[in-house]
Amino acid sequence: MAAEIVNPRSDSVTDNNPDAVFALHRGGKMAVQATVPVRDKDDLSLAYTPGVAKVCSAIAENPELVNEYTWKSNVVAVVTDGTAVLGLGDIGPEASLPVMEGKAILFKQFGGVDAVPIALATKDTDEIIETVIRLAPSFGGVNLEDISAPRCFEIERRLQEALDIPIFHDDQHGTAIVTLAALRNAAKLTGRTLGDLRAVISGAGAAGIAIAKILVDAGIGDVCVTDRKGVVSADRSDLTDVKAEIAGLTNRTGQSGPLEAALSGADVFIGVSGGTVPEEAVATMAKDCFVFAMANPNPEVHPDVAHKYAAVVATGRSDFPNQINNVLAFPGIFAGALKVRATRITEGMKIAAADAIAGVVGDELAADYVIPSPFDERVAEAVAAAVAAAAKADGVARLV
Repeated sequence: MAAEIVNPRSDSVTDNNPDAVFALHRGGKMAVQATVPVRDKDDLSLAYTPGVAKVCSAIAENPELVNEYTWKSNVVAVVTDGTAVLGLGDIGPEASLPVMEGKAILFKQFGGVDAVPIALATKDTDEIIETVIRLAPSFGGVNLEDISAPRCFEIERRLQEALDIPIFHDDQHGTAIVTLAALRNAAKLTGRTLGDLRAVISGAGAAGIAIAKILVDAGIGDVCVTDRKGVVSADRSDLTDVKAEIAGLTNRTGQSGPLEAALSGADVFIGVSGGTVPEEAVATMAKDCFVFAMANPNPEVHPDVAHKYAAVVATGRSDFPNQINNVLAFPGIFAGALKVRATRITEGMKIAAADAIAGVVGDELAADYVIPSPFDERVAEAVAAAVAAAAKADGVARLV
């Protein structure tokens, strides 16, 4: 697939020039291209009938050969139901396609991985799972995209149980991996470790839950998650199964009440919910705190406010330093997983990816550079190598 991407610019570029946006999207952003020539009847007889029958017969006798003689081992399905698209919400499968195409070209541009957008005309959990299972023989992995919580958790879990290829919900794990990478470097910059930090996450959806889990796995000192009703704590009777699980894994210091109360003395704020956090609450955070306000297009704490109190500030926007961007993670993760034909993406592989992203910054570490640019060509290669090694260490690699 041919893919081309332009350097990200301020949101005002698209706001002020909508004609350019529509011109770029006209006809779609991607295409399928042949990798072999079909110039004459001899080429045709090799690429198609009768030659292709020999390959089909060989795969029928030994199904593993499909990875060697088709594109399966380097192609990912980008699957959505269109229920949680960017900040637009439930806009349906057709309207989601420009985003899924965009995701596919990022896979190719940054990870060298082919990807196919698949927008499903159903919101039913069982139907989505059944459809992906039926499509799975054509793909080496599945990237779930823009599927609303809490269904996304069950869909990912059940697909992982049913299939022996990597299943990865990027809205959860991509965000979590890049957040962990930035937080590791922020802690290093200020002479601390993750174990020294207490974090507060605003948002108990897909990203918030995944961030909490990876921070716990990585050894954070403490972390609590908040939703619209305040801290997600074990003493609440209104929690979903997913929130009840996260309550049992987090909040060792026993925070309660609203977000603003939990922020008092906290070392880290991580925003993945939208809304606005009052400056008065940010002012109560610990000295040399970190503010990762990742809502788009309006961060929960504007960087100008955050810089009054925080040693490190990150957002989800490309026009501020330290952009927490999923493209730093998913292309390399799938490239590494597919390289060793991993059967799944483990927690160890996710943490290895975060460490690799953080490591790219190296000696250039600074308050405005705790995370590399998505256009740093070292990132995907480093992530792919780390993920492949972790897959072997975790025993999920079929090629060693």
